[in-house]
Amino acid sequence: MNRTELVAAAASVSGLPQGTVDTALKAVQDAITAAISRGEKVAIPGFLTLDVAQRAARTGRNPRTGEELRIPARTVVRMTAGQALKRAADGS
Repeated sequence: MNRTELVAAAASVSGLPQGTVDTALKAVQDAITAAISRGEKVAIPGFLTLDVAQRAARTGRNPRTGEELRIPARTVVRMTAGQALKRAADGS
């Protein structure tokens, strides 16, 4: 499901115009992005939790040549699915 399909589905369920839903989705994206950029955790209980984590430097291999290479440490966004999302994926 892409953004356009998500907006259309949410508009259908909520009865709101697609433009209103699109504006709300953009506001939610902006708020989540701002929180993550400040290193804050974002939690929507039962649905998902987003937080910032540090991934350690490690040694990897070039799959084509087999040559070892150093993969630097970096900051990543980690997502944990909530129970409702897990049940939906499981078909329960």
